[in-house]
Amino acid sequence: MNSEFLPVIEAVLFAAGDPLSLSEIADILGKDEDETLELLNKLEENLKYRNSGITLQNVAGGYQLLTRPELFVFVKKLAKVKEKKLSTPTMETLSIIAYKQPITKQEIENIRGVRIERSLAKLLEINLIEEKGRKDILGHPILYGTTDVFLRTFGLNSLNDLPKLPNEEEVACGAEEEALKILNLDNGEVNENVNNNV
Repeated sequence: MNSEFLPVIEAVLFAAGDPLSLSEIADILGKDEDETLELLNKLEENLKYRNSGITLQNVAGGYQLLTRPELFVFVKKLAKVKEKKLSTPTMETLSIIAYKQPITKQEIENIRGVRIERSLAKLLEINLIEEKGRKDILGHPILYGTTDVFLRTFGLNSLNDLPKLPNEEEVACGAEEEALKILNLDNGEVNENVNNNV
């Protein structure tokens, strides 16, 4: 194992900020992907062994250096960052988009039963969702879907990592109304849309 490449990978990931794919890292190192993956695994072990304040994580289809979760409270104080919390209605809107994407504003409002202008504007502002084109129906309404920022924020590698919707037994036990509405909109279509947007 070429351990001299570990600080190279660490420096490259630190400088990149955003996740880098395995192929991008391999190109930078001039190595094949199998050997690069071994080096990434070694770097992850190395960071844990030396009790580093950062960790290597596979998110949004790539590799990124992140602050260890238990240390974020200190980093937040240092940076004087105010915690951004989403309201319950905005989180509900985001959940519907995540599972049903691509989806129109009208379809989301049909599920939620209320208007969603403010929630939609907030999610667009903080880049958790984006426009994914227009639906081929009368009026050609905008379709919305989640972004790579959404994946990184929730620690997901892809949309396939989203928690599963409730099954029939869970529905019988009293799943939440919003979850039931999403489920009733055809689980097959949900899964197909998720897979098409990974």
